[in-house]
Amino acid sequence: MQDNISPGNDWPTTPVRNLDMDTLRTLVAISQYETFSSAAERLHRTQSAITQQMQRLETQINLPLFEKIGRNKRLSLHGKRLVEYARHILAINDEALRDLSDQRMEGSLRLGSPHDIAETILTPVLKQITRYSPRIKLEIRVDRSPYLMEAMHNGELDLTISTRFDQQLHGVVLRTSPTAWIGASDYVHDPHSPIPLILADEPSIFRRLAITALEQHQARWQVNYIAPNLVGIKAAVRAGLGITARSVELLSPDLRVLGEKDGLPPLPSVSYFLWMRNDSINPLTRHVFNMLCTNMNLQPAGGEN
Repeated sequence: MQDNISPGNDWPTTPVRNLDMDTLRTLVAISQYETFSSAAERLHRTQSAITQQMQRLETQINLPLFEKIGRNKRLSLHGKRLVEYARHILAINDEALRDLSDQRMEGSLRLGSPHDIAETILTPVLKQITRYSPRIKLEIRVDRSPYLMEAMHNGELDLTISTRFDQQLHGVVLRTSPTAWIGASDYVHDPHSPIPLILADEPSIFRRLAITALEQHQARWQVNYIAPNLVGIKAAVRAGLGITARSVELLSPDLRVLGEKDGLPPLPSVSYFLWMRNDSINPLTRHVFNMLCTNMNLQPAGGEN
């Protein structure tokens, strides 16, 4: 049987150059981990091997991918553009291989998330997992950050999102969000009266941030309501019992932000981390964690915010 295939007039007349997938992965790793040495450590290669790969890539495209700043190198404009293409190319490549493979990653994954980001930060994380690993069965636990971290150490969760920093875990920063003073949309603030606070009970990073900021500002305040969870806090805020300090992820149309014009001190931002145990040997957990890091361009957790 003869194949009915002919070159046609649109067949390329010059050789087509193909970018190497392995080299593109290295470039993305350098972008993600910021230095050649960090990328080499993550990829389990020598720094000289990483350097040689990048030199070959620069020769192939005939453009500089890096520029020297002091003793360090950083991505040039050409390098940054290629990184964006590399992410798309690798995502399509990996999706095709997963779709055609008879050995897709499957099983159960236990994922934790704080209440206040269940409708914001958690959503794109779940979309990534279900898109690239559709056979995984997700068990999601929504709880307060300290309890999620305790569950991680007890082996009750495989991955968790949390505002808590923990040097015993391996983590990346999902998002850094401003912390704001939040009240009901119809809340009337009286700058001459003690600030009515709505707080979570201990332990709570937002409780600590609120009280520390007020004490440093030497502001008068009083606790009007304490709740053990976010549901109670939001109910009290909406009822006008006072204001609370929370991530802006909490905001909804029936809430508003108060600030320095109301006599309130500024608050520091808070980071939401994605954590995995360092000693995790479950290939499914590591597969999902690494996939999220690559596809969402997540940076290593460097310290407590």
